[in-house]
Amino acid sequence: MEKAKEIAREQELDLVEISPKAVPPVCKVIDYKKFLYEQKKRDKALKSKATKVIVKEIRFGPQTDEHDYEFKKKHAIKFLQDGAKLKAFVFFKGRSIVFKEQGQILLLKLAQELEDYGKVEQMPKLEGKRMIMFIAPKKSK
Repeated sequence: MEKAKEIAREQELDLVEISPKAVPPVCKVIDYKKFLYEQKKRDKALKSKATKVIVKEIRFGPQTDEHDYEFKKKHAIKFLQDGAKLKAFVFFKGRSIVFKEQGQILLLKLAQELEDYGKVEQMPKLEGKRMIMFIAPKKSK
């Protein structure tokens, strides 16, 4: 250990313990600041390669009419084809909460019609004044 410290001092570098549990402990003579910089650079490169999940939202009312529904469905298809997750929800204003079943039927109908483009990740679930459903895009071949 003393000899290793001497070698590191002579080269004006740092003595870094790699594996302290090994007998004898494994050490390396390196420039520690440069080592940290390289590691940071590697981590950043890996992070940039990781795919970012985009979540697009589509909002319905419990009594959304057919034309509006079709218009929003086209957007949903486009989002799923672009590889984004879809968060479809029915927003209940005031007393419209009595139409919970209509909202659920609307979301299930949407899920059924988007079957070719994505799969349901979370079935419709009521959270406060919203009924939310998640659809993930199908992997494109």
